Amino acid sequence: MSRPDLSFLLHREDAPAAPPSLPDLDSMPLEALPVFELPEDLPDDDPLAALIAELRNYQNELEIQNKVLDYSQAVAESASERFEALFSSVPLPLLVLDEHDMVIQANAMAHNAFQAEGHDRLLVSFMPYVCPTDTQRVAQAFEASRTAGHSEAHEVIFTLGSGQQIQADLHIACIQIPQREGPAIAQFMCAIVDQGPLLAERHQLQERNDQLHASERRLESVINSSLDAIICVDRDQRITVFNPTAAALLLCPVADALGSKLERFLPDAVHALDLAPLTTQAMLGEMTARTATGKTLPVEVSMSFERLSDGEVTTVFARDLTSHKRAEAQRSELEMQLRESHKMQALGTMAGGIAHDFNNIVGAILGNVELAKADCSHNPQALESLLEIEKAGRRARDLVRQILTFSRNEPPKRYAVHAHEVMRDTERLLRVTLPPAIELQVNVSHDLPCMLADPTQVEQALFNLTTNAVHALGESRGLIRMEAALSLSEQRLCDRLGLTLGDYLVITVQDNGPGIAPTTLQRIFEPFFTTKPVGQGTGLGLAVVHGVMRTHGGAVDVSSQIGQGSVFALYFPVMSPEILGIQPPAPPASSRACAVPAASAVPAPSGHKHVMYVDDDQALVSLVQRLLRRRGYQVTGFLDPREATQALRQNPFAYDLLVTDYNMPGYCGVDLVRDSKAIRPDLPVALASGYVTAEIEAQAIAAGALALIYKPNDVNELCETVDRLIQPQQF
Repeated sequence: MSRPDLSFLLHREDAPAAPPSLPDLDSMPLEALPVFELPEDLPDDDPLAALIAELRNYQNELEIQNKVLDYSQAVAESASERFEALFSSVPLPLLVLDEHDMVIQANAMAHNAFQAEGHDRLLVSFMPYVCPTDTQRVAQAFEASRTAGHSEAHEVIFTLGSGQQIQADLHIACIQIPQREGPAIAQFMCAIVDQGPLLAERHQLQERNDQLHASERRLESVINSSLDAIICVDRDQRITVFNPTAAALLLCPVADALGSKLERFLPDAVHALDLAPLTTQAMLGEMTARTATGKTLPVEVSMSFERLSDGEVTTVFARDLTSHKRAEAQRSELEMQLRESHKMQALGTMAGGIAHDFNNIVGAILGNVELAKADCSHNPQALESLLEIEKAGRRARDLVRQILTFSRNEPPKRYAVHAHEVMRDTERLLRVTLPPAIELQVNVSHDLPCMLADPTQVEQALFNLTTNAVHALGESRGLIRMEAALSLSEQRLCDRLGLTLGDYLVITVQDNGPGIAPTTLQRIFEPFFTTKPVGQGTGLGLAVVHGVMRTHGGAVDVSSQIGQGSVFALYFPVMSPEILGIQPPAPPASSRACAVPAASAVPAPSGHKHVMYVDDDQALVSLVQRLLRRRGYQVTGFLDPREATQALRQNPFAYDLLVTDYNMPGYCGVDLVRDSKAIRPDLPVALASGYVTAEIEAQAIAAGALALIYKPNDVNELCETVDRLIQPQQF
């Protein structure tokens, strides 16, 4: 507001020539302004009145301005106090620096941080506390703040008064302070933000992030390397994850599967997605999957439900059951074969157990028939009946031998055998009894390798198979073909038949008969099982074949179709090349004598030789007594081997020969052989058994037996063995 112009007062007409001097209003304070005493009756148009009114207005304005200045001063003082309070209470080190790095002001946090403990030295400069490696960067930040008004320097290392170093961010604000004279002065307000906790937290977050990435990579690796098909679907049942196993199982590329509906591959599993609100896992079991080509395959399916922030995710696990079902089928087949093998073993054990008693019965029958034939030579009718009895007895004896062939567990004595030789021998036997309507063909090459077998048992197996084929054809015209070929190693075939991996010589017997029903095929190798009418079969033919192949380390396989005939295949191990030159040994004698030469003529015994015969069967003891007494021997029979041992101990030299049975209740004939040798070492001893194995033979020879007699032998064979043992000097 300008001062009022009072010059007009100096030029009033009625004013004196020399006006009085007025005080300088500009230099006087408001309270010192003069107070003019003016009359109140001045006219309104008087200039003096106007001047006075203007002066009064000016005075009022000055008073108002004075009050405003007082208020502004109070506000400024209050703001300064608030700034000081804020500056001192901010939980950050704050400093105000001038252009020469002099500390103008610093708060308590700055003093505590940059002043050493126990010293009250003032904080003078700021840059000495900056690490030398960051000095240039901090100086550039100060220059940048001078231009832009503010700047920042991140991760600056400061050395505190305690010697500890911290890593902090420096925030700089430049304030220009105006001066009455000359340019404004720049001051810098610095705020130091310790980044240690933030850096530690950031480091932890980084580590956690790295762990999450590593976990994701591991999860991806697990999913990609899983043997199960893994499929993830979203809330719309669209596939979001499709691992390589799923691609290989369902025959669909990953790019083609992503985005597809789940029902494209697992239509039966779609309804299980409704279980997501109820559970987190679901085992769905076996289902049918559909490949991209339309093929179906069995799979085992389970699901996992997960609720995420962006929706629900369902993971489907599918495991291929094709190989599992194939393995189950193979295992079922092997279990059935094992059950059949156990059944065969049990029946074989039973057959071996009854052979002893049955041999004694058959031996007694044949022996008594032989004696009766000698007594009834003058009676043709009785002799004819005895011949029929003898025929039936020999048939029973052969039946027992078939049972023992089936039940025998020890391996036979095998050597190199040519397939064409045994097949031609079997053909010669069959030609005699073969019906005219049946044709027999034998196809075998002489270049086939030798097989490791017992030729007698091989001929018996082939004879049984061809005889069954003849019975199957009956009176109708038919064809029986025997062939031999080399079968190379095949893992699947060996697993199915229970064979060790190797090469086998296969002899097949094929006919074009009516075939075999599937129900009959399951029991075809069971002993005593037959489909023939009563009196036409014993049910031991194929059981003997099974036993022969088992003891040879081979197997028998059969395939048949109704109306097209049957094929039996015998798998014999091939002879190794290094022992192909071995020749078959001479067939053993029927008496299986050891260290005693055979003889064709039996001279009469000189004097009355005494024979001790020990057997638990009364009929057999009576037969041997009658038989040997007719040949001039004195015979003493014992049913109890303990009584025989006691009698021998009482009079050791009263006996010239000891013949004992092998298997007696609660006693073994080998023990009796040992006891007799302990009592009298030079006493000849023979061991008789209806079940002579290699183990029994070795035990008997080790105990001192000179001969092994196979029961039931012919009467002449038994007598010849006794004569050779009692009178060895005459043979």
